[in-house]
Amino acid sequence: MPKIIYYVASSLDGFIAGPNDEIGDFVPSGDGVNKYLADLKKFSTVIMGRRTYEFGYQYGLEPGQPAYAHMEHYIFSDSLKFEKKSDLVHIEPKSIDRVNEIKSKADTDIYLCGGGEFAGWLLDNGLIDQLKLKLNPIILGEGIKLFGNSSQKAKWILKETESFKDGLTILTYDIRK
Repeated sequence: MPKIIYYVASSLDGFIAGPNDEIGDFVPSGDGVNKYLADLKKFSTVIMGRRTYEFGYQYGLEPGQPAYAHMEHYIFSDSLKFEKKSDLVHIEPKSIDRVNEIKSKADTDIYLCGGGEFAGWLLDNGLIDQLKLKLNPIILGEGIKLFGNSSQKAKWILKETESFKDGLTILTYDIRK
C-alpha cells in the first residue's frame, strides 16, 4: 500500500512558515533543494489543504490548475470553488474515508504538501506514514506549526539523514505504529 509522506520544510523550532505565511528565510537553492525537487518527480499524487493550494497563487499558480504538472491533486476544502479547473485538480471534503480511498488507488506514495493544520488533522487520524523534514538552519520564533494545533503524541523512527553544504538537512522518519 502506498504511504502518505509529509515532505516539508521546517525551521529548527518547528515552523513551516512565518506568521504571515512567509518562507523567505528558508534555504532557497542548493543541493538539498535539488534533492527535494528530484524526489517530487517520484510522486504521482499530491494531497493538501486549501490554504497550501492558495499559497501557490503568489508564485503564479492559476486557480484550478495543478501546482505540480505531473501529479493528480486532491485539495481538501469545504469552501474552495473554481470556475474552471484542470482534470488533475479535485476538491475533496475533509474525510478519513476519502483519504483512505485515494491512498488505496494511488500508483505511488502520496506527497502530503501541507499545510500544518491539514497535516495535524491527518496525524490525529493516524494517516501519515512518513515524515521527510527539510530542516532549515533558522529559528522563526512564531508562525505556522509543523502539525498545526494538533496535540497528538507520536513516536517516529529515524530512517535516513542527508546533510547538504547549504545547511539543509533532510531527515526521514517512519511513524512507529
